[in-house]
Parts: sequence; structure tokens; C-alpha cells
Amino acid sequence: MLLINDAVNDQLGPNPIEALHFGLGDWALRFLCITLALTPIKIITGHNNPMRYRRMMGLFTFFYATMHLLVFVVLDLSLSWDAFKDEVPKSPYILMGLLTYLLLVPLALTSTQKMQKWLGRHWVKLHRLVYVAGPTALVHYFWLVKKDYSEPLVYAMVIGVLLGIRVIAYYSKRLRLLNP
Repeated sequence: MLLINDAVNDQLGPNPIEALHFGLGDWALRFLCITLALTPIKIITGHNNPMRYRRMMGLFTFFYATMHLLVFVVLDLSLSWDAFKDEVPKSPYILMGLLTYLLLVPLALTSTQKMQKWLGRHWVKLHRLVYVAGPTALVHYFWLVKKDYSEPLVYAMVIGVLLGIRVIAYYSKRLRLLNP
């Protein structure tokens, strides 16, 4: 909503396409962090209630990632396949962003209860791709930034803590099962 307000009121600054592009990328990463935070919240609090929002937050992540990609392809490159082919090899961060997006696509496509039922136990395995998407999104961001790494470092710490909580919970559970 803030980006829409800024765009409507012509407050995106001197490079509105870049501001829109980076703003959408930031929101995609924020929603990815929120999505990844829901299980640790459950682990820490013992309340299952936050899990109800996991699908919605994941779809918000995908929506903002899609908008981030579309701004790049439509507004930055003017839908030029030649410009895309020229730009991508010169910019490894774009390749990492595309990889991250490709990891999110099957998660969004299989996010319905019908797909969950159809995939059965494979659904859980497939949705573990989110644990790869977080780090690849971080690499995309780090490779994009030229000088000030403070913001990507904050995201890296958040994602590191969120994934770390999962690892600790996993091994704690295994230890309890091995030593009843």
C-alpha cells in the first residue's frame, strides 16, 4: 500500500522504476521472513494459531516476488528478450533472483488444500524449498548491493535465527526420541 501511495502521489524519487523495483523486492523478502517466522513462533509459544496464516504469507511473498520480477522485465527491460539475454549474464544477482523465484513458483502452485491432499507426504518435502529460497534471496540481495551491506545483514540475521530455531527444535526432538 505504501508503494502504491508513493506511486500515485509521484513520490518514488528521481528513479521511480528503481524505487518500485527495490521496494517490491524488500516486501517480498519481508513476507518471506514473516512466513519463515510462523513455525518458530509456534515452537517458542506452543500456540498453533499463527500457522493458520502461513499459506497467506507465502502467497504474499510470491505476489511481491512476482511484482518485483515484472517491474524488472516490463518496466526496466521493456519486455525485450534481447535486453534480458544481454543483462542476465552480466549480472549474477539476477540469476540468483530468478533461481529464488523459480523455487517459489511450485510453492505457490501447490499451496491449496487440494494440491496438499493430491501430493500427500510429498507436499511437505516440496515445501521445504522455502528453506532454500530464503538463503538464495539473501545471496541475490548481497550480490545486488554495492557498498552498504547493513540491510542485507539484518535480513540474514533474521533468516539465520529463524532457520536456526528450526534446526535446534529438530535436533532437540531427535534427542528426546533417542533418550526417552
